[in-house]
Amino acid sequence: MGDEKVVNINDRSSNNFGWRNYSKIGLFLVIVIVVLGIILSNLFIVKEGEYKVIRQFGEVVRIESEPGLSYKIPFIQSVSTLPKYQMTYDVSEAEINTKDKKRMIIDNYAVWRIEDPKKMIANARTLQSAESRMEEFIYSVTRTELGQLNYDEIINDEKSSRGSLNDRITEKVNELLSNDNYGIKVTDVRMKRTDLPAENEQSVYTRMISERESKAQEYLSMGDAQKNRIIAKTDQSVRELLAVAQADAEEIRAEGEAGAAKIYNESFSKDPGFYNLFRTLESYKKTINGETVIVLPSDSPYARLLMGYTD
Repeated sequence: MGDEKVVNINDRSSNNFGWRNYSKIGLFLVIVIVVLGIILSNLFIVKEGEYKVIRQFGEVVRIESEPGLSYKIPFIQSVSTLPKYQMTYDVSEAEINTKDKKRMIIDNYAVWRIEDPKKMIANARTLQSAESRMEEFIYSVTRTELGQLNYDEIINDEKSSRGSLNDRITEKVNELLSNDNYGIKVTDVRMKRTDLPAENEQSVYTRMISERESKAQEYLSMGDAQKNRIIAKTDQSVRELLAVAQADAEEIRAEGEAGAAKIYNESFSKDPGFYNLFRTLESYKKTINGETVIVLPSDSPYARLLMGYTD
């Protein structure tokens, strides 16, 4: 009986020793898994087109801008993302006064990007605050620049200087942003639309219609003057051509009559009697018709010919 009790005690001790070994191994594995989880959870990937901002107790300690794998210190550091690519911001509509004291509504948009994330966070804090400050500068500069131009110079493409105006606005906005160390840069500022306040639209439309009608009348007058000049020039050319043609016709007619007279003379000189007869017959055609009454002496040439006497 005594021997059996000793054997049972030894078996129990060996079992307890095995469980303790398994517990240590399990604890070690748990610790390894937890450590690996912590390490993996504090690794992050920096992608193309983004900045990774690492903060420690709220303060920026590092900016990662190159694509690849990076890390942060567990529990005391955090990571946030800012865009590195160019962004478009739609500026709110605003009303400005032109040099000739006319009101108009402008609608702009801006293309911009973050150049220095540390400065942007230090002075603007957030992306929304940076856009807000940029919008204020754009409005201020645009109001100043358009205030130096007349309304017609802004809306009329033929007289407009808006091509360089956008560049000037972009340059001055960037100067203001640089002076205040906002760490952002505007690539381009463009006017999408320029409108009139509703109460001014009708008067401006009426004036534009009047100007266009005046311009149309000017073109019509110029056209009429040109038409009259062409007609006068054409009439002069026609008169000159007719005069030349008439002179040529008179000359040809004179030559023909001279030739005919020569032929008549040559023909009539050969037989004077026939000539007298021809002249007499020609005179009959002009003096006698169906109602003519002629009283002639019996010995006149007319009477003798009418009565058939030829001697």
